[in-house]
Amino acid sequence: MDATITRLQQKSVVTQVPKKKSYFMAKRCLDVMASGSVLLVLLPVFLIIALVVYLDDPAGSPFFYQTRVGRNGKHFRFYKFRTMVVNAEQLLEQLQSQNEKDGPVFKMEHDPRITRVGKFLRKTSLDELPQLWNVFKGDMSLVGPRPALPREVAQYNDYHAQRLTVTPGLTCYWQAKKQRDSIGFEEWMELDIQYIQDSNLKVDLRIIFQTVGVVFTGQGK
Repeated sequence: MDATITRLQQKSVVTQVPKKKSYFMAKRCLDVMASGSVLLVLLPVFLIIALVVYLDDPAGSPFFYQTRVGRNGKHFRFYKFRTMVVNAEQLLEQLQSQNEKDGPVFKMEHDPRITRVGKFLRKTSLDELPQLWNVFKGDMSLVGPRPALPREVAQYNDYHAQRLTVTPGLTCYWQAKKQRDSIGFEEWMELDIQYIQDSNLKVDLRIIFQTVGVVFTGQGK
């Protein structure tokens, strides 16, 4: 059994808010219809971005694959357009001392591993588009806490682990905020857990529209 799942089963969830089955059914229908439609419409855009990423740095695939932690600790394959050099994971250890985030996450405003095209893709959040496939498959939802890395989850306490009781998403409360990168780790966790308590279809739609506004103002990084 996956070690993460075993550890989560031993944790007590501090806050659980029961949701109606109709909400989860409507949420899944929205996920499938929206992600499927956008994937079809944006297929030419996917091909163009993939080509540009490859021409900018032909040393690796234009796509980036990574293991992330989903609902109840289940691991899944997470997709993005590649925005970093191919040996980015190996270089991470050398950069840990320059981490600008608190908690178990890593973030640098001027990360030297990011490619030229990668900076633009992150600024516009276009690098996240392949995750629509994760949404279509059911690994993720349009709205939910962002999926964490296994090494980050390993450092969660009982309070943080509550965010793993729901399906992760493309966007959530903190993603929809302006200047979202100024949010600290604990506030991020609080917003995710607040979402779990608040979540309904109206909240999900509001977050989606707010996120679109943030993306179009170029506040993604």
